[in-house]
Amino acid sequence: MAEPTLYLFDGHNLLYTGSFAEPRELVDQLASFVALSGARGIVVFDGSGDDQTYGPLEVVYAPNADTVLERLAAENRDTETVCLISSDSAVRGTSGQEVQKRSSRTFLGDLDRPQHETSRHGEASRYRVSDRVDDETRKRLEEMRRGQGSGQ
Repeated sequence: MAEPTLYLFDGHNLLYTGSFAEPRELVDQLASFVALSGARGIVVFDGSGDDQTYGPLEVVYAPNADTVLERLAAENRDTETVCLISSDSAVRGTSGQEVQKRSSRTFLGDLDRPQHETSRHGEASRYRVSDRVDDETRKRLEEMRRGQGSGQ
């Protein structure tokens, strides 16, 4: 299965599934995730607010987030590898077979789980992607995530 190039996030679904103090905390974590993944993402929240972009992550507010997520999945599934993150079975069911789907709980568990990689000596080492980048790269990714730099 190909790695997703577009992640569609059900904002409030993730917010209430995780242990986030506020939406900004979730947005920061998602922006870092998509930047480190080399993908882009769109997080959709129910309600009103200012749409914003943080590097490769767009934050969108809509009267009905489910409808927007379904539309975005349908619009992009033929041209990109799309992954929908939501625990709402109706949204996941209508997004199409071509779309990868993960529940919010599974995604958040994977997000916090250290990755396994075998060293050249055959030992398994455990660390997160963010632990593998040097300080300069981490700084550039943070600038990209906040929309303050080109990442160059």
